Amino acid sequence: MHQTLSQAAPAVMMIRPVRFCYNEQTAVDNAFMNNTHLDSKSSQEKALKEFNAYVDKLESKGVKVLCFEDTYEPHTPDSIFCNNWLSFHEDGTLILYPMKAENRRVERRMDIIEDIQKVHGFKVKEQIDFSGCEEEGIFLEGTGSIIFDYINKIAYACISQRTDKDLLDKVCKKIGFTAHTFHSVDTNGQEIYHTNVMMCLSERYAMVCLQSIRDETEKENLIRSLTETGHEIVPLTYQQIENFSGNALEVCNDKGEKFLIVSKSGYDSLTEEQKAVIEQSDEILPMPLETIETIGGGSARCMIADVRLPKNLD
Repeated sequence: MHQTLSQAAPAVMMIRPVRFCYNEQTAVDNAFMNNTHLDSKSSQEKALKEFNAYVDKLESKGVKVLCFEDTYEPHTPDSIFCNNWLSFHEDGTLILYPMKAENRRVERRMDIIEDIQKVHGFKVKEQIDFSGCEEEGIFLEGTGSIIFDYINKIAYACISQRTDKDLLDKVCKKIGFTAHTFHSVDTNGQEIYHTNVMMCLSERYAMVCLQSIRDETEKENLIRSLTETGHEIVPLTYQQIENFSGNALEVCNDKGEKFLIVSKSGYDSLTEEQKAVIEQSDEILPMPLETIETIGGGSARCMIADVRLPKNLD
């Protein structure tokens, strides 16, 4: 059976947290994190409640959720942000990525990849492992670093300590995509650590913080690329991406209904005009994720690895 190419994710993988807490290692270059000094028990309890409500909401809309339990040991405080260590592709390719924080590298779990195939019936035809680049200090953190335009085969990425341009080029060469890179900074001039906090790409619109791209040529090139591929640009402000409006993902259910998942804080910071553009094609699903956003510095999109693999037919 041929799988129709779509930008909207047809299924999602999520990792239920066990010991979620503030991660000192990732705080070094993630300006979106805040140490609330909540004790670890409270952090975990609040994050788990938000996570479970998120899963329930997606499933109530018919979105297929592959939910896996985190491990108590080794301690992986950021395992909830599972999109950073792998990506799944329509042709059956699975890519494993190198991550900057040492305590995040143990998030890679082959048992999950096995269950996705044996329990959930998806097919991995080829596994490409770039995780060894960690030894060379070269990082590319999955769909945190890369915004894939699956229909037009373009990989958008803002270069940072966690997003290496040369490695992105290698990934693109492997899967037949074209890399489109630029530089994005916050209000303090610090590199934005992941592309997916300043940009979201659906089938027909692109939410992007253009003011974070200081180089005019890079900005114009990005606008041109998005426009030429048929995307209506929804410009986001710094204030909006600080509330995680850009950390969103388009998903669909088996009826073909499309949804934009975004945190409640991200949704609340959008203007009515912006919501109207989105709602022309997607129902917006605001998720309350205050604890996860504040402590973890990631939001609705970071918590999802979109599963685009073909299904086994036997």
